[in-house]
Amino acid sequence: MTVISWIILGLLAGAIAKFLLPGRDPGGLIGTTLIGIVGASLGGWISARWLDHPISKDFYDGATWAAAIGGSLVLLVTYRLLFGNSRD
Repeated sequence: MTVISWIILGLLAGAIAKFLLPGRDPGGLIGTTLIGIVGASLGGWISARWLDHPISKDFYDGATWAAAIGGSLVLLVTYRLLFGNSRD
């Protein structure tokens, strides 16, 4: 995938993760994109490391999207556990 594909994947995966886990999170367009990109990397690493299922580099692969959204959800949950009360 190209850099633009990673940015688009990150934006969409971060937006889907925020939709599935609503609440007060760091955000805006850039924050959502960064959460998605880092989440996609984290999800791909978790999938390859512990699930023994390496992720394809194809933009339209369902496993790539599932790993990106799952990694973004893990990132959001971790953020809320660490800094949940600081945004009240």
